[in-house]
Amino acid sequence: MAQLTYLKALNWAFLFLEEHAKDREAARFLLLGRKHWTPTQLVLHYHDEMTPAEYDQYQADLNAFVADQPAQYILGYAHFYGRDFKVTPATLIPRLETEELVEWLLLDTPQPKNRPLKVLDVGTGSGAIAITLACEHPKWDVTAVDISPEAIAVAQANAQQLNARVNFIVGDFLTPVMGQQFDVIVSNPPYIAQDERDVMDASVLKYEPDLALFADNNGLAFYERFATEGRSYLATDGKLYLEFGYQQKEAIVRLFEQEAPDVTVTVKKDMANWPRMARISYDSNRNLV
Repeated sequence: MAQLTYLKALNWAFLFLEEHAKDREAARFLLLGRKHWTPTQLVLHYHDEMTPAEYDQYQADLNAFVADQPAQYILGYAHFYGRDFKVTPATLIPRLETEELVEWLLLDTPQPKNRPLKVLDVGTGSGAIAITLACEHPKWDVTAVDISPEAIAVAQANAQQLNARVNFIVGDFLTPVMGQQFDVIVSNPPYIAQDERDVMDASVLKYEPDLALFADNNGLAFYERFATEGRSYLATDGKLYLEFGYQQKEAIVRLFEQEAPDVTVTVKKDMANWPRMARISYDSNRNLV
């Protein structure tokens, strides 16, 4: 029997996925993920022998992907902002757009000289946002809440693995931190309307948690709550950072402007040039002029 190399296995996997009308690049992604290799390392190992156990695992991974299981759940982790985060069907798989939200927040937020910055992540899921902020700024006082105990358990495991100091709390929306105020509140809340199910990817619908995907009122329910309740949880000069769907910009700006005349909503586009995130701030002195 001819030697089975990583290159031969990869080429077979490309054909296998094409035959099942699946994205052929998942073959490379899964192989790199199992080996924890970079693309360059894969090329360097192209002609090395793949063991039978590795090939069996690779075949199992590809069959799971053909059955619509997301590649990140197959591997058990997702890459986010330079780090690997454990993910399970209890948590949303972190996306590139959320990395862009984190990048904006980090570049936009100065550190107070006299005290740690106080930060809240609402709907933390895997903990990707909160843990990234805590890793990038270890002196920040970071709290993260989620209504799902299973998601919080995953986030706590990620924080332990990455040596991040985050206070995780199970609870609904802002209720667990009632009476507190924060310099920064950040959230990637559920924002998909129920009637969008028909146009969504099968793997998302089958495996990712509905709780982290769908929201009432055409996907706007959590933005309505932020508009009516969020301000009281912000310190003076505090800011709220939100991710949202690419078609929701006008509705979200309108929600906040209707609720408070002194609000400033700054919208930022993602790398695909879609409006996908907003920074909300308030100026109570504006009404005094």
